[in-house]
Amino acid sequence: MSIENLNVIRDMYDAFGRGDIDAVVATLDPKVEWNEAENFPYADRNPYIGPQAVVEGVFSRLASEWEYWSLDMEQFLDAGDYVVVTGRYHATHKGTGKDIRAQFAHVWQLHDGKAVRFQQYADTAQVAAAIS
Repeated sequence: MSIENLNVIRDMYDAFGRGDIDAVVATLDPKVEWNEAENFPYADRNPYIGPQAVVEGVFSRLASEWEYWSLDMEQFLDAGDYVVVTGRYHATHKGTGKDIRAQFAHVWQLHDGKAVRFQQYADTAQVAAAIS
């Protein structure tokens, strides 16, 4: 099952890179629990429960506040029911024009091919500096 989980998450990141948020949302369990990193700007609504909460609280805010937000994935680590993804965010803040190249680690828990839990770890200092 772990290879399938790895492929689900790889496909999700590919969809995000194409801007296909519907495909990303289709990967999320209806009761997904989503947590942004402590001190990340969008952690103010943690935990997000359900795909709609994630779209409204995270994805729509990324789209409205940043010129672009892309991910450069470095590793996909298979851990059975969990998949860990490491990489860097690349983004430019609309309000300040400042860029980030911030490290991240994402921990996904999957069940029956759906993401049931997400935990972000990120260089929040870089993000905070970009928005101020």
